[in-house]
Amino acid sequence: MTRPTETATPMDALLAILDLEKLEENLFRGLSPQVGWQRVFGGQVIGQALIAAQRTVDEGRYVHSLHAYFMRPGDPSVPIIYEVDRIRDGSSFATRRVVAIQHGKAIFAMSSSFQYDEDGFDHQVKMPDVPMPEALPGERELKEKFLVHAPEAIRRYWERPRPIEIRPVSLEQYFSRDGASRERILRDGALPTQNVWVKAVGSVPDERHLQAAVLAYLSDMTLLDTSLYAHGTSVFDRSLQVASLDHAMWFHRPSSMDDWLLYAQDSPNAHGARGMTRGSLFDRSGALIASVAQEGLIRKKAIE
Repeated sequence: MTRPTETATPMDALLAILDLEKLEENLFRGLSPQVGWQRVFGGQVIGQALIAAQRTVDEGRYVHSLHAYFMRPGDPSVPIIYEVDRIRDGSSFATRRVVAIQHGKAIFAMSSSFQYDEDGFDHQVKMPDVPMPEALPGERELKEKFLVHAPEAIRRYWERPRPIEIRPVSLEQYFSRDGASRERILRDGALPTQNVWVKAVGSVPDERHLQAAVLAYLSDMTLLDTSLYAHGTSVFDRSLQVASLDHAMWFHRPSSMDDWLLYAQDSPNAHGARGMTRGSLFDRSGALIASVAQEGLIRKKAIE
């Protein structure tokens, strides 16, 4: 098992990182990309833990939900060990618990449930009415037009090759944090919202377990920003300590990863140095693919 080479595409590199090494029954090892980050991206740990759990489940059962807690920051310089506990294998559902370990301590824990496909009732919420991704600036245009005057942290984030392309529906909201909108949210109790189109940069194999892991990976992107929008700041604010605390996800319908998905987000609450955000992932046709909920730490750092 080796780290992805520098010549690999961003998605090839992600797929290599998700391809865990089996050490023993129920025990796997994962690596992290060496891109200068001080901590492991939370979506990577979720995706790798899901892969570990899936490799202990009978063929034909697919993940329908996961619930996870981040307990310590991950160290990208050393491997992560994933230990899977086979909680239960029933006639329809299977339950797994995964603990991620580094330096002899748990950094992350996740419970997930898997189910055979079944027929049943069907309804869903409607997708927000937003412009299609083709009507929005691509990343090259964003870099040329908006990143010139963007803060350094935002420029570094957008200029780094990533396996997921992001196209915010509202560029002014994403980059400028419009003051009038913030005041309305705080004054009237309006719901902070953010809509972002996301797409895999490269090909994802037509395999549901792997597609679910990539979906879990991208589900941790942009969420905490929605809870910070009402307060005129973002995850790039160096005066804040920002980190995911927990993450829950429900997989409603299978979907290939070869087209754009709309990630519709809202933040119903921020209090006690924590921000709560909900997300819905829709495919282009409007089918609800997955739902997400996350609480994150949004603490102001002490002034030295």
